[in-house]
Amino acid sequence: MSMQQLVEIMAQLRDPSSGCPWDKEQTMETIVPYTIEEVYEVADSIAKGDMPDLCGELGDLLFQVVFYAQIASERGDFDIHDVINGICKKMLRRHPHVFADAEVNGIEEQSLKWEQIKAAERQESAGSAPVQQLDGVARALPALIRAEKLQKRAAKVGFDWSDRMDVLRKVKEELSELEAELTGADELPDKIAEEMGDLLFSCVNLSRHLGLHAETLLREANDKFQVRFNAVERLLRQEGKSLQETGLTEMEEKWCLVKSRESK
Repeated sequence: MSMQQLVEIMAQLRDPSSGCPWDKEQTMETIVPYTIEEVYEVADSIAKGDMPDLCGELGDLLFQVVFYAQIASERGDFDIHDVINGICKKMLRRHPHVFADAEVNGIEEQSLKWEQIKAAERQESAGSAPVQQLDGVARALPALIRAEKLQKRAAKVGFDWSDRMDVLRKVKEELSELEAELTGADELPDKIAEEMGDLLFSCVNLSRHLGLHAETLLREANDKFQVRFNAVERLLRQEGKSLQETGLTEMEEKWCLVKSRESK
């Protein structure tokens, strides 16, 4: 099997007369949720270290790329060859130290040149219109990832905290502001939501200053919670009890027991 065969399979699935009814009715907009799902399944396979599964998931993701290209081709916008040509040209352009005569001294200088090239690309795309520093950070990104990218982009022009303890103090400040809204005489849902958002944003900033990725940290925290809660449920089941018939006090006791066993 080859890439060309995959392209031909996709074209046949979309054939107006003999294609698949479901595939024929899809649009770029309707398959976006499936694409996002496939990306997360790729990430999940990597996290599990399951290489056979990763191979399959990468195939599913590649199929999504071909799907978009087929729809675009039908509309006369571009085809899969344009997609491949575009990414090849981009990688050649962004790696002059590999494919041309440019020289870089270390990763930091390479990263700086990479950003300079990307900035030039954004300006070229904008034409005569002014390009702002935060342009190009996709709104559709997961919120934690987008927050980190916005902060990094602002930091490149010096808009950043110089010390991580200052960032920690900012987190505490945002927490205090949230607490003030929660304990105030007038409990305003919109204001509480705003302060909660500010707190989350500042926590992402702290993660960034610690050299950590907030999205990864929260994913790992989610996994830890799930493992512990599943363990609580198993302990209760061994005693002939269900979660639904168990009170909070007993569940918390089991939770502490699970945590204590982890540290041994």
